[in-house]
Amino acid sequence: MRPVIFSKMDFSHSSLFGYIEDLQELTIIERPVRRSLKTPEEIERLTVDEELSDIERAVYLLSSGQDIQGTSVVANLPVLMRQNPAETLRRVLPKIREVLHVAGAEMQLTAAVSFLTVLQEESVSIHTYSHSFLHIILQNLEHRDAGVSNAWLETLLAVIEALPKETVRHEILNPLVSKAQLSQTLQSRLVSCKIMGKVANKFEAHTIKREVLPLVKSLCQDVEYEVRTCMCRQLEHVARGIGTELTKTVVLPELVELARDEGSSVRLAAFETLVNLLDMFDADDRSQTVLPLVKSFCEKSFKADESILVSLSFHLGKLCNGLYGIFTPEQHLRFLEFYKKLSTLGLQQENGHNDNQLHLQTLEQEKKFISVRKNCAYNFPAMIVFVDPKNFHLELYSIFFCLCHDPEVPVRYTMATSFFEVAKLLNSDVYTIHKELVTLLQDESLEVLDAIVGHLPEILELMTNGGENNGSESKLLSIPDLIPALTTAEQRAATSLKWRTHEKLLQKYACLPHIISSDQIYYRFLHRMLTIILTNNVLPVQKAAARTLCVYLRYNRKQEQRHEVIQKLIEQLGQGKSYWNRLRFLDTCEFIMELFSKSFFCKYFFLPVLELTHDPVANVRMKLCCLLPKVKSTLKIPTDKHLLQQLELCIRKLLCQEKDKDVLTIVKRTVLELDRMEISVDAFQKRFYENDLLDQEKERQEHLLLEMEQLEKEKQKNEGRSTNINDKIFEKKRRDSKTSSVLTKSINLSISGSSSVTSAGKEEKKSKLVRSQSFSTQVLHPKYSNIDKCPNKSSATGYTSSVAGMGKSCMLSFSDDSFRAHSAGNSGNAAFPSSSSRSLFNSADQKSNGNKESQSRKMSM
Repeated sequence: MRPVIFSKMDFSHSSLFGYIEDLQELTIIERPVRRSLKTPEEIERLTVDEELSDIERAVYLLSSGQDIQGTSVVANLPVLMRQNPAETLRRVLPKIREVLHVAGAEMQLTAAVSFLTVLQEESVSIHTYSHSFLHIILQNLEHRDAGVSNAWLETLLAVIEALPKETVRHEILNPLVSKAQLSQTLQSRLVSCKIMGKVANKFEAHTIKREVLPLVKSLCQDVEYEVRTCMCRQLEHVARGIGTELTKTVVLPELVELARDEGSSVRLAAFETLVNLLDMFDADDRSQTVLPLVKSFCEKSFKADESILVSLSFHLGKLCNGLYGIFTPEQHLRFLEFYKKLSTLGLQQENGHNDNQLHLQTLEQEKKFISVRKNCAYNFPAMIVFVDPKNFHLELYSIFFCLCHDPEVPVRYTMATSFFEVAKLLNSDVYTIHKELVTLLQDESLEVLDAIVGHLPEILELMTNGGENNGSESKLLSIPDLIPALTTAEQRAATSLKWRTHEKLLQKYACLPHIISSDQIYYRFLHRMLTIILTNNVLPVQKAAARTLCVYLRYNRKQEQRHEVIQKLIEQLGQGKSYWNRLRFLDTCEFIMELFSKSFFCKYFFLPVLELTHDPVANVRMKLCCLLPKVKSTLKIPTDKHLLQQLELCIRKLLCQEKDKDVLTIVKRTVLELDRMEISVDAFQKRFYENDLLDQEKERQEHLLLEMEQLEKEKQKNEGRSTNINDKIFEKKRRDSKTSSVLTKSINLSISGSSSVTSAGKEEKKSKLVRSQSFSTQVLHPKYSNIDKCPNKSSATGYTSSVAGMGKSCMLSFSDDSFRAHSAGNSGNAAFPSSSSRSLFNSADQKSNGNKESQSRKMSM
């Protein structure tokens, strides 16, 4: 359409004619809009009296309404049945039965779904349902539209499972005899085949033999290949219903004949049914009947249609393991080679063929070849069982490598989903596939990365603990390039638009304290989590990063690193300029209360949380008020009495000074909840027994972390001192090699004496170090499942584990007391270092109290 420029209007004949054309085009555009409008007569015809009841309105619309209104009534049938089943069956259902005779496909499909919904909701008894609904279903079963017929058939098959046997015999099985005859239509015979499979599970074996099997045989020999194919797929259900004896004498001969049928779809259906029924055949049937059929089927598969190869590759794992006991070594090798050939199908490039027709044929076959290789990847765990995991490296590793490096994403995705199963089967030989793990982690497709990350904690645990190298020092050596692969995967997920994959990956990375060292986590992952919290724009991703960061902080083994992370959380999140960061600080505090002890939270995060009561943003104050009950639950009386006073003071200020109505409403509700709460005391109480045990275990672990760090430092100092002494002695001996032997002996005696003096102290420290190291392998690096548990679930497990370990805790009570006295004498009550830059944690009162406590504990000792 030419644009109309009003600034240069020309009223000549040609220009005016152009304007008229433009206006005509505009009217053509508007015509569909005008046609879609309803006339007053149509509006009046669609109007219904509002005073009518639901039943009356439904009857009126079905009688004199339009099709769309009748369809709406049929879709609303389950609601009417729930409200008034008697009136619906008496007045509405007969009208629906009349309308369905002349209804279109849309109303027919809606009715099939509504009838099935009424059955599933059990609005009426099964007897009433069969009396009222079954005849309508059977009448519309042979609808001329194939989609409508299939919809009613699905409804009927669901109804057959719920109907009593006698009803099925009289209403379905007896009429089925005439419906399955050759004189009936093709669609009628196909429907009969599917009903046969469902009815076979409803009766006893002798009834099926007398009334069902004759119909089954006639349908298996039908002149139409579609009927033979359909009946062949239902033979599995028939065999399950009649048992092993009749299956061997009746079903197996029919399958053998159908496996040699002239129709390829019939042969394919027979092959799949044979594979699914392998568990019902004895060894003789497998070796004499099934195995020859399978061999001929495999030999002819490459010459036939590629769709047969797709089905064969999908069932090959089940087939090989089902026939495993009757294979000769030669047959075993032949089937293994056949699987290898399928695994690389379509990847070999033929030389000397540049024909365009061949190229087009290859493009058409490419999708089927990809499906074949994908099915081979799906069956790879089953093939490991087939060849025995001990022979994996010799027989299947090359195929495993090819499938993990396949050029198509669906194949690599399938390998990533089955990687955990492969790792479990290999067990102690799992180290042989660590390179493929790194490859899949670095895959260019995020779908593959998402699949491998799903079981990443379990895979990494098998990688580090499944082999012979179980020592913590050799964990990194067992998976080379693991850390670069993990960091690369996280960065690629962060730069993509698939934030759910990024969230899932961050959640799974919480297992890393069990896999790699604390220093590696600190330098490569911990600061990255903090960056994600500060810069990412997706809330679930930020929360996942915050929880994983808290897990890393929980199991960090260096005091300075913990102190630095705590300081950054308070300064960059709790005191950040963006209110969004301050909201994330409150989320992080929730995770800290879940993972750490109450004393740890009160020491470092209690007062910074209360500072947010003065936040200028109402959303921050609102979220804080919702968090206050959890914050109060971390207090212990009388130790945290001053913190309780600070909490009450902040609540009073909120009640008096808060101007936002929404925040004030939440504050009042929170005050009522805080008043009902009971605070735990330092001594054990029955109502807090479980939580106190769990919290005491967390606190003990935190103290052991500090003790372990101190012992490791002393060990390093002693080792450095001993190496320096040995170096000096060696130099002295080299310079004074010509001195007297008496002098040499005296030097040696002095050295041995000094070592004997220090040995006693080393033995005592060694015992502590052994205890702390055992703690590091069991407590500091728990399994991923323990890390990711929610607090409600973890409390129960913590309670049972604490009760189970009460005997051990009694034996270690003296060493724990000595540790408390030692730590109190050195640094007051510091399990972790307090911040020197904030007066909030380093008041003079706390120092004096710490000194008094340390003196009193020394006196008691």
